[in-house]
Amino acid sequence: MADRIQIKGARLHNLKNVTLSLPKNKLVVLTGLSGSGKSTLALDTLHREGQRQYMESLGMVTGFVSRPSVDSITGLSPSISVDQHLTNRSPRSTVGTVTEVFTYLRLLWSRIGVRPCPGCGKGVPPSHESAAAAYEDEGDEPREVVPCPHCGTGVPGLVMGSFSFNKPAGACPGCTGLGEVFRAEVPRLVDGGLGVAAGAVLGWHPKATERNVQLLGAAATHYGLDFDASVPVDELDTAQRDLLLYGVESPEFRRHFPGVEPPATVTAGRFEGVVTALMRRYAERIEDAEYREKTERLMVKEECGACAGTRLRPESRAVTVHGLSITDAARLPLDELAGWLGGVRERATGDEWLFAEPVVADLQERVRRLVDVGVGYLTLDQATPSLSAGEAQRLRLAALLGSGLTGVLYVLDEPTIGLHSSDTARLIGVLRGLRDLGNTVLVIEHDLDVLRAADHVVDIGPGAGRDGGRVVAEGTPAQVAAVEGSVSGAYLAGRLRAPISRGRDDADRALTIRGARAHNLKGIDVRIPLGRLVTVAGPSGSGKSSLVLDILGRAARRRLHGAGEAPAEHDGIDGWEALGKVVVIDQEPISRMPRSNAATYSDAFGPIREVFAGRSGGALTPGHFSFNVPGGRCERCEGAGVLSVRMHFLPAVEVRCPGCEGRRFGREVLTVRYGGYDIAEVLAATVDEALGVFAEVPQVAGRLRRMADVGLGYLPLGQPAPTLSGGEAQRLKLAKELGRRAGGSCLYLLDEPTTGLHAADTSRLVDVLQRLVDAGHSVVTIEHNEDVIAASDWLVELGPAGGAAGGALLAEGPPPNARQAPPR
Repeated sequence: MADRIQIKGARLHNLKNVTLSLPKNKLVVLTGLSGSGKSTLALDTLHREGQRQYMESLGMVTGFVSRPSVDSITGLSPSISVDQHLTNRSPRSTVGTVTEVFTYLRLLWSRIGVRPCPGCGKGVPPSHESAAAAYEDEGDEPREVVPCPHCGTGVPGLVMGSFSFNKPAGACPGCTGLGEVFRAEVPRLVDGGLGVAAGAVLGWHPKATERNVQLLGAAATHYGLDFDASVPVDELDTAQRDLLLYGVESPEFRRHFPGVEPPATVTAGRFEGVVTALMRRYAERIEDAEYREKTERLMVKEECGACAGTRLRPESRAVTVHGLSITDAARLPLDELAGWLGGVRERATGDEWLFAEPVVADLQERVRRLVDVGVGYLTLDQATPSLSAGEAQRLRLAALLGSGLTGVLYVLDEPTIGLHSSDTARLIGVLRGLRDLGNTVLVIEHDLDVLRAADHVVDIGPGAGRDGGRVVAEGTPAQVAAVEGSVSGAYLAGRLRAPISRGRDDADRALTIRGARAHNLKGIDVRIPLGRLVTVAGPSGSGKSSLVLDILGRAARRRLHGAGEAPAEHDGIDGWEALGKVVVIDQEPISRMPRSNAATYSDAFGPIREVFAGRSGGALTPGHFSFNVPGGRCERCEGAGVLSVRMHFLPAVEVRCPGCEGRRFGREVLTVRYGGYDIAEVLAATVDEALGVFAEVPQVAGRLRRMADVGLGYLPLGQPAPTLSGGEAQRLKLAKELGRRAGGSCLYLLDEPTTGLHAADTSRLVDVLQRLVDAGHSVVTIEHNEDVIAASDWLVELGPAGGAAGGALLAEGPPPNARQAPPR
């Protein structure tokens, strides 16, 4: 049928020969427990096959794109996926650059911007000729000089590059357009209690230490110094210490010997210096997210004093359009920027409007789409690495709204992540708008409001992992709600309810945050009772993360552990004496390395490898069962299981290794079995499945059970860390923390831990958090989930909106809609 997508015999991963007919040009929601097979069906089967069929229709060779395990799929349209993974983590990437809104702002400022004359200080408007020419020549450097109409002084013309922090014409030279400067944290680089020869420089390999000791000795001899590598660094004199840290050509060292030339060759002692070498490598690899992540602990990040974090040169910041600089515009929340753009027509002169009209029209449309998808509280200067998964996904969704495409299959992966319930209705309107253009919108979602708004709902289950992969119910929301065997239907119908509150009274002990004014917070005082489950709620952008993570989390790390970044602006925090430890569990990836996975991160893989080595009768060691080192791994793919194939004009494609057929290990290793599984099958197994296999191995079972307790029972042990969602990464961190012995009362801070969880899984997670509180700890969550709010002992609500309209304390106290357990 032309109006249906027909799927027959889908068997990928845990799908159980699924046959399904989905209506086209409708809003279709796939739901079910976490790990039930929703993503496998939507992304790995429908989306991948849609891409493959479309490429074949264009005559492109698709032999490298394997067909999903399915008998047939008919009625597919070209497919576009909008997932949760942020693709651009460069520190130079901002909301403004990835949405191109800042690009159009640069165009507007270069057309009608007024700059101060360096001679008389009065405003110099652009000439008609320069404004018209700039449309055709974006340029990176000004080519013309405009005479000041007041005093005749020549003023450099404006081009788009004048307002780009990625171009020499606009970038602040002090920070090369980053808005931040970095310095090495010497105590984290060098152990002052050790001599250099004994390993004082952290991170130096023994061979590097030996070589650098020789260079230091040769350099010291050149300058007439004695450098004893056995003397602790803290006992070196100033010149020796400056030589070690900053090298022979640095101003710090040269001040001691201004008349002595540096050595001419490396053999004579041209030592670069520990700090100097780190800063040089950091500058060279600033765009490398993995490198930045590894070196973050060695660096201190500060706002650039030259540009006050704006990234631009002072002459670029001085240009205004109707009294507003481009940096001021970039700091406006998007909904406020929309209002300012709406007034440009009234403020503009006739000549200005001639050049501004097409730019303003495009800007208004782009900003409107961003506001419509619920990110109106964001600012253009916010760095994209700081965005949540949900925010990044909604930025991509806003771009799709402007495409005007019809006849497309859009696949969205939980677009409500990070959205307050007040923003969900607007997002539903956006999804319906895509549908009404003549597209099929397929959404993976747990949010009950989205389920109720769908034209067609498919519930996958009934459980997760091997217990999932079947169609439990499908039809309209009302039809699914009526199916007795559907867990999602039971929540839709109200037969299953959210967790109940333990009904704990207010606590005598509390943390009191005074004068919180970071970002948009309005100097508020907030009370956080200790020994309670506390939820901080409010619309997206209302200040929740600023309060809990930037102020409380950083202050707790400094106070309780003597480490971490300085807390954001506030007057003080009282009540620390009752706490012994803080654990901040955010949604940052556990690793960006594909070789890291749930098994390795949880420390379960070590004892698993020991179990398999024991089964080999001494023929193999635990190292043979590692895919990261030579020995037992497949050497053709070096234990990756895949090979990267470079494609002309297209991104590289990963294909299954023909040597090991994706199993990562050599034949000898794969002959060893435990509980009926070889090591490759263990990595492919879910946490719940592995629990059954290793039930008699306490070191493994304990770690796996904690992962199951936080709702990760469906997760394959070998799933690469970069493919984990933010919520999965966070729950994996929580599971690992649960295995550590907390010394004294601990403060747990969690950032939206229910991200990606079905209502049934949320109940399970809340039970884990309640057990932490029962054990005497304090738990503070940032959450939109109304079920978590209702189960909490204490609610802090911020708002009333996001951005500049947020940051106020609306309420604090027991949740008004808390459902408590009946008296016993």
